[in-house]
Amino acid sequence: MAIKKTTPTKVGFFQSLASAPSTDEFIKGLWRENPTFVQVLGMCPTLAVTNSLTNALAMGLATAFVLVASNGLISSLRNFIPKQVRIATYILIIATFVTLIDYSIQATSVSLHKSLGAFISLIVVNCVILGRAEAFASKNSIGLSLLDGLGMGLGFTFALSCLGTLREIMGNGSLFNFPIFGPAYQEWVVMILPAGGFFTLAIWLLFFNLLKKKSSK
Repeated sequence: MAIKKTTPTKVGFFQSLASAPSTDEFIKGLWRENPTFVQVLGMCPTLAVTNSLTNALAMGLATAFVLVASNGLISSLRNFIPKQVRIATYILIIATFVTLIDYSIQATSVSLHKSLGAFISLIVVNCVILGRAEAFASKNSIGLSLLDGLGMGLGFTFALSCLGTLREIMGNGSLFNFPIFGPAYQEWVVMILPAGGFFTLAIWLLFFNLLKKKSSK
């Protein structure tokens, strides 16, 4: 009886990465479970500080740092934190890292710190961070929790950058404060006002929902 040889199926590098469970925890925050465009969480900084790409990037990266650091520490202490005081403990851990990032931004750029204002301190009560701490970090290993925090943090940064880019280009005719249109460009001032945040968010939500429906077909 002849033995039929089977050739192993070749799997691409990126396809193999996407199929790995640990990598999936990272990728889901970037696209499938994006905290802004899918879960619609953290709307306070999303609408308030995205009037320029610089502010959006700074807030997104600050939030990402707090997400990764708090997820890692909460996961490492998950077996020692009493269930009765877990939420208070999570907030205390998050507040510690927010204080570190607050002082770091203030020491690096006073003007950026003034632009972000009280929204840096409000990272403490960002529902994305507390939600990941309760739903994921407190139930999973340190490695997976770090990947989850990094994915969600970069996904949040990506969303804020999308809003900040469109609002700054349309509202100021610039990007990173560098003019990209001629002097004849008529600025859409409404885009850098609070109402512009709602308009821009609606545009991006519509775009990503259409893109998601198209990719699922």
